[in-house]
Amino acid sequence: MSGLGDHIRNSQVWTSIFRPGSPMRADGGDSPRNRAYVVMNNVLYHLHPVKVKRHGVKLSYTLCLGGLSFFLFILLTITGIFLMFYYRPTSPQAYIDMQALATDVAFGQLVRNMHRWGAHIMVLAVFLHMSRVFYHGAYKPPREFNWVVGIILLLLTLLLSFTGYLLPWDQLALWAVTVGTNMAAYTPVFGDQVEFALLGGVQITADTLLRWYVLHVLFLPFIITIFMAVHFWRVRKDGGISGPL
Repeated sequence: MSGLGDHIRNSQVWTSIFRPGSPMRADGGDSPRNRAYVVMNNVLYHLHPVKVKRHGVKLSYTLCLGGLSFFLFILLTITGIFLMFYYRPTSPQAYIDMQALATDVAFGQLVRNMHRWGAHIMVLAVFLHMSRVFYHGAYKPPREFNWVVGIILLLLTLLLSFTGYLLPWDQLALWAVTVGTNMAAYTPVFGDQVEFALLGGVQITADTLLRWYVLHVLFLPFIITIFMAVHFWRVRKDGGISGPL
């Protein structure tokens, strides 16, 4: 049994996920506190590194797409909090509040446009960032686990964009909900349950809007923040920003 465990720990999949190098206590044992300290330091060092490789600061056509994606996420968080003060996830107040932002709220239309176009640009930036990583071969060992984390972040970004698209609760949003939930109904084995959970019933109601609103402002941002922290940690753990082949 121990031989099987050693074989698993020495496999490529295991070593790609669990990277060695955590500090040890004086008695030679692992310290959970020290391991957590290493993770947090790697996240912070990615944002404010002690040293940066020459290719990491060289002006190129990629224009720091990973950093741009993170900056756009921060921008969307700030503008989203502003919009939450003037938005009620109920019908028909949601559509009325969207109109009021353009006419009654100071800088409301500006902030909403920043949020909307920032979301579009973030989707594009994440996609281009993934393309750059692919063409530079940065998905290869030892970075293959971080490539999977990046794919998850891309999917979460698309889900954030889609759920935000529904919040005005206009005719376009209703049709988008219809198409999206019908696609979710084809999920293997649990399709009907997934559709019921997303709709909050058997048809589109005000409860549907509330569920998509909670996904957009709470659940998905929380999950994407966790995966971004893991992503930053692994970038630093795997040797910093990847360069060209």
